[in-house]
Amino acid sequence: MAGTGRSHRVRPGAGLRPRAGLRPRAGLWPTAALALAGLTAACGTGGETGPAGSGAAATRAVTPAAPPAQTVRPPLPDGGTPDGGTPDGGPALAVHAAGPADCRRDKCVALTFDDGPGPYTDTLLRHLAAYRARATFFVVGQSVTANPGVVRRTAEAGHEIGNHSWSHRDLTTLPAAEIRRDLARTDQAVKAAAGIVPKIVRPPYGALNALVRKQTSRPMVLWNVDTEDWRHRDSAAVARRAVKAAAPGAVILFHDIHPTTVKAIPRVLKSLSARGYRFVTVSELFGGAPPRLVHGGAPPAAAKL
Repeated sequence: MAGTGRSHRVRPGAGLRPRAGLRPRAGLWPTAALALAGLTAACGTGGETGPAGSGAAATRAVTPAAPPAQTVRPPLPDGGTPDGGTPDGGPALAVHAAGPADCRRDKCVALTFDDGPGPYTDTLLRHLAAYRARATFFVVGQSVTANPGVVRRTAEAGHEIGNHSWSHRDLTTLPAAEIRRDLARTDQAVKAAAGIVPKIVRPPYGALNALVRKQTSRPMVLWNVDTEDWRHRDSAAVARRAVKAAAPGAVILFHDIHPTTVKAIPRVLKSLSARGYRFVTVSELFGGAPPRLVHGGAPPAAAKL
């Protein structure tokens, strides 16, 4: 032990056994027993010897320290966590307000996502779930048939599904019959995937005229906050633009087909929830009955908050 500078465990009784063929004389055995008891008390069963000093071993008892408490952060498919941190660092997962929002008195915003479903939509659903946020997804029929499971999971999570045409053509360039056929094919695809028919429509590019409006009685939903995430593939810029422009009753436009957009969403959710906003679907924003044409807006009581 002494002089080695190494730490190791001491087994009680080690080195105190009589050699083979030797019998301890009467009177010596109690002395050996006392020595054993003294060594055990000094080192303990889990004892540790420290570096020797002046040729003598310095012995100290070691009490195992309790492991540090850890915050569990469920990982996301992209390696992050629901609050935008990382599995080994960053802020802990926050708990957010539950229960239905009343947008007549609550500060509500509608986050809307166009052109999906796509390869990043499931990750987006995880981000939204972490903040108990509801959103509206305007889906393209062709993508729905290619990713029916994503649409089903989106609806099951409580989000609203809107019709965004079959193949993202400018509806104002089509004859009336073709517009109706385009919207109907998308309705059928959503019904097959999720068992529902969209109750709202967003025309591609926001392109709308009287002819398009006549082809369906459903509300046409535009927006009043454009993050321009399709132009600026920069997560920080997208988040800043959304947060800066948000106001009670805002309808915010995103595209979940861009990974940079999906990466920006935890920052948007964290910032706006810290300011007291509730995240609702477009229909919820208007108490379940959106007007025929939606740009955004809020009931007067909420607008004063």
